[in-house]
Amino acid sequence: MTDGAEEAIVFEEPPAAAAAGASVLRGALATLPGSPGVYRMLDAKGDALYVGKARDIKRRVSQYLQFNRLPHRLLRMVAETRALEIVSTHTEVEALLLESNLIKRLKPRYNVLLRDDKSFPYIALIEDHEFPQLAKHRGGRDRKGSYYGPFASAGAVNQTLTALQRAFLLRSCSDAVFSSRTRPCLLHQIKRCSAPCVGRIDAPGYAGLLAEAKDFLEGRSREAQDKLALRMQAASDAMDFETAAMYRDRIRALTAVQARQDINVDDLGDCDVIALASEGGQTCLQVFFFRGGRNYGNRAYFPRHDKSQGEPEILQAFLGQFYDDKPPPPSLALSHEPPERELIERALGEKAGRRVRVLVPERGAKRKPVEHALANARETLARRLAETGAQAKLLAGVAETFGLDAPPKRIEVYDNSHIQGAHALGAMIVAGPEGFVKNQYRKFNIKGAGKSDTAGGGDDFAMMREVFERRFGRALREDPDRSAGAWPDLVLVDGGEGQLNAALAALAELGVEDLAVVGVAKGPERDAGRERFFVPGRAPFRLEPRDPVLYYLQRLRDEAHRFAIGGHRARRAGALRRSALDEIAGIGPRRKKALLLHFGSASGVKLAGLSDLEAVPGVGPDAAKKIYDHFHGGG
Repeated sequence: MTDGAEEAIVFEEPPAAAAAGASVLRGALATLPGSPGVYRMLDAKGDALYVGKARDIKRRVSQYLQFNRLPHRLLRMVAETRALEIVSTHTEVEALLLESNLIKRLKPRYNVLLRDDKSFPYIALIEDHEFPQLAKHRGGRDRKGSYYGPFASAGAVNQTLTALQRAFLLRSCSDAVFSSRTRPCLLHQIKRCSAPCVGRIDAPGYAGLLAEAKDFLEGRSREAQDKLALRMQAASDAMDFETAAMYRDRIRALTAVQARQDINVDDLGDCDVIALASEGGQTCLQVFFFRGGRNYGNRAYFPRHDKSQGEPEILQAFLGQFYDDKPPPPSLALSHEPPERELIERALGEKAGRRVRVLVPERGAKRKPVEHALANARETLARRLAETGAQAKLLAGVAETFGLDAPPKRIEVYDNSHIQGAHALGAMIVAGPEGFVKNQYRKFNIKGAGKSDTAGGGDDFAMMREVFERRFGRALREDPDRSAGAWPDLVLVDGGEGQLNAALAALAELGVEDLAVVGVAKGPERDAGRERFFVPGRAPFRLEPRDPVLYYLQRLRDEAHRFAIGGHRARRAGALRRSALDEIAGIGPRRKKALLLHFGSASGVKLAGLSDLEAVPGVGPDAAKKIYDHFHGGG
């Protein structure tokens, strides 16, 4: 670009609405470097509107001043821009990696966003023990071992684990359980473990099983099955039919793993197959995980993006964010060519520490799984569009039922759970046009007037007040002008007029008086279908028993109840796991363990005399005196 061309771009007249943003970009141009890096466009509040990378930052930013070439989406973005920040990098590859990381962290409104980014389970062979453990694994790899995956779901990895236990008889117990066994456990009895804990197999024999398992998991399944088949035949020839039957069962277990893996491609190796389908302004990406040519399952993604963005652009943005926190396999097979394919290859290769090939197969064996993934993407998107249409009708019905100006985009439902005030917990679930928004769910451990640790119960109304004060007090602090999409259009409270009034009182105290809040009371004898709805300023009413809106509201309430009950049970279980010894200051985990092993229980420690406590190895006179005084009121 010549200096004259750059001047023409800089001084091109912007639309009136974009004048302020254009002025910011013009002012920044003079100091921008002509080198690789990442730029962030910020709004008046300092929130990121857009994160982009460039080989030449100055040249890229200047293109946002060519207003006659910008789509409406980018014109809106420039109009909202009030600041520009940059980070220079050594290479464009570094810029791409940083861009993906910032997009995932900042979630800018004008970027393609990968919304569902849950971690994947792996199968791990933990090898920091003489007898390695076969286990399901998530998270960091801080223990020595081999990790296989990812698997698309916990169900897929659990099924494979069970089959691997049957096929290779590797232990799945923790090291602590392993060291404390004195006789074989149930898994050995049902032929899913070789019982190394009690010496039923020696270290070399167990190492042989481990090597066979690795062969299978690394794609050499034919060799593993051939070895088992030879041993089965040898046992049969020797008239050792019990051993032959054991090998037969192990072969069947391996066959079962492969049978469940649907489409398998022998020469695909370790590869992720990613296909994109779009329709009606929405996009579905199907990711199939192949390891050793075997299908480890698939997962669907629905990224958020502007309707004007093309499929290759969406796919490239998805790749950067998807592999930001997970290692890419040696090859990817895609349905569309990304605009910067070579750059993507270099960036993923830098993350993986080896070469990563990005393929767009047109024909042959590798095209088959891409076509399969593409068909799945189209079918999944069609189902989602149908569900979205049905959901839109339900939300319109909700708006009509409760007199809202428009169908709600965000519904929050609140419920409390406790037993006579103990372990009290409030819960909030969120739903919208695309169903439940589970990453927005929240739990509130009750701290104030509603909490009670004694019989006689807690105050349900005080609990509801506390939950609303905390939820909306924070909303007022963090998003007072309600521009971040975190304020609800409709609030449902599980309960009758009392709970509704408690919620309204809390909101009034905060000065929030324009939210639509509805109480949902269970019918007589908790009869579903006879719920009463309490709306401020209206008489309580019921909906027709077969009204689809009633079914939808019941689902919302039941989800809130499920979430609240689950949280309450977790709190109660945590309290039950606590020992009376936890309350003694200065008594650490090692002494607690020694006391429990010596006396059998916390109650046994409580009943022990001072001399008995002093006799426990590792406790000592001072600690024994402290424990004795704690339980007997001493000085």
